[in-house]
Amino acid sequence: MKINEVEQQVDITKKNIRFYEQQGLLSPKRNMENGYRDYSEEDVTELKKIKILRKLSLPIEEIRRIQKGDLILADALQRQVILLEREKASLEETTRLCRLLSEEVCQYAVFSPDQYLERMVEMEQEGTKFLNVGRHDIMQKKLAPMIFGGLIILMMLGIIVSVICLYLMASMPLLAVGLFLLAPVIMIIAVAAALVQRMKEIEGGEEDVARKY
Repeated sequence: MKINEVEQQVDITKKNIRFYEQQGLLSPKRNMENGYRDYSEEDVTELKKIKILRKLSLPIEEIRRIQKGDLILADALQRQVILLEREKASLEETTRLCRLLSEEVCQYAVFSPDQYLERMVEMEQEGTKFLNVGRHDIMQKKLAPMIFGGLIILMMLGIIVSVICLYLMASMPLLAVGLFLLAPVIMIIAVAAALVQRMKEIEGGEEDVARKY
């Protein structure tokens, strides 16, 4: 079937379907006659599973591991239950503070924020997460792949510089230099592309982030 039919059956936009294909979660076959993607009933079922798991806030990487058999679905869901319970407890604490503010504060003009900011700091130390913490979490998730990718790129650049130095000092044949340089250049491009893709994934990637599918 065509992507328009899949979009209607699963209620997922074409952009999101393409996104899941790019992430390797879906691999529809190509029609040999026209080269277009030909989605099967199995692809539709797979998309429905992905939609459910994303609505439960499971990360793309975990869904990928579940599909490959590297992670048991029940284990992933149990871990998600724990995370959601923590988020629920955090939301309840935030709700209590919001209610307290509504009862104690009458007007914005006479609102004294210091005592409440101190309370929020205490709550954060106890595990409560407020809205602005999300951006900090995203930066933490980005840090590891950025460092790892940066180190690989630096290593490849070191190899390129070494080869160029050998060429200048030992008069290596230009063809040999090109062959030696080809591998690190390809590696740099591949790592850079993987980093860009990973950053998009961490940022949310999907067209409708709020619905998480």
